Amino acid sequence: MEATTTNKAVYKKPKKKITLFAVVNTIVFILISIIILIPIWKVLVDSLDAAAGYGMRLWPAKFTLGAYKMILSRADLYRPFLISLLVTGAGTIVGLVLSTLGAYVLIQWDMPGRNLFSWILLFTMLFSGGMIPTYVVMMNLHLTNTLWSVILPLGINVYNLVLMRNFFEGIPASLFESAKLDGCTPMGIFIKIVLPLSKAALAAIGLMFAVTYWNDYTNFKIYITDNKLFNFQMKLRAMVMDNDLPTDDGSLSTNTIQNAAIIVAIIPFMILYPICQDYFVQGVNVGAVKE
Repeated sequence: MEATTTNKAVYKKPKKKITLFAVVNTIVFILISIIILIPIWKVLVDSLDAAAGYGMRLWPAKFTLGAYKMILSRADLYRPFLISLLVTGAGTIVGLVLSTLGAYVLIQWDMPGRNLFSWILLFTMLFSGGMIPTYVVMMNLHLTNTLWSVILPLGINVYNLVLMRNFFEGIPASLFESAKLDGCTPMGIFIKIVLPLSKAALAAIGLMFAVTYWNDYTNFKIYITDNKLFNFQMKLRAMVMDNDLPTDDGSLSTNTIQNAAIIVAIIPFMILYPICQDYFVQGVNVGAVKE
C-alpha cells in the first residue's frame, strides 16, 4: 500500500504556473480583438438601425431589416454579384493551378537553373513593372474590357507560390522515390501523390486567392470601363461613396443603407472563414514535418 501511494505521488501531474508573459500576452490579444471588433460592430448596428447616424451605439435604436431587403431586391446588383462569383471562382482555379505547378517545378532539385528561376520570381516580389506598363501590356493583348484583365494579373502570386513550395518540400522524399521506382511519371506523381497530400495547403491558399478576387476593386477600376462588366465591389462603392442609393420612402437613413451594403459585401467570407479555420491550422503545419 505504501508503494502504491508513493507511485501516485510521483506520477501526479504538476500544475501549470501562470507566467507574467502569458498574462500580458492574453491582455494584449484581448485589446487587439476589441479594437478590431468595434468598427465591425458599429457597421453592423448601423445597418440594422433605421435612424443610424455618425455616433456610436451598442444596439440599434430603431431596429429594421429594410436596408438589407432594399439592397437584395435591387435588380442592378444581380449581374455584378454574378460577375464577382464568376471572377472569384475562375481566378481561384487559375491561381491554384499556376501556384501548384510552379511550386512543383521549384522542388525538382536536379532541374538546371532551378535557383535562377527562384531568384527571378522573388525579384518580382520586390520590384514590378508598374501600373502604366502593365496597362500597356493588357491593352496590346486586347484584354482590356474583358474579365481576363482582372483574372490574369492576380493569378500569379509569388508569395502564395513560395508558400506552396514550402508545403511541397514537407512531403517525404521517399514517397517520390517509391513512385519513380513504380514507373510513375512526374505529372503522375504530382496528381496522385503531391496534390492529395496538400489538401490543407490548397484550401488555405485557395481561400487567400478567393478573398483577393472577391475584394478586387483596383483592377476593375483600371481595366474595365464597360458598366456591364463591373463587379459587386464597384457597384457597392458607388452606393457608399457616390450616394448611388436605391430610392425609398424616407424611412431609412443614408447611413443605414451604406452600412448594410458593407455588411452584404463581407458576409460571404465572414461565414467561410470559420468553416475553413481548421484548414489554415493544418496548412501552416504541412511544411513543418520533416522526414
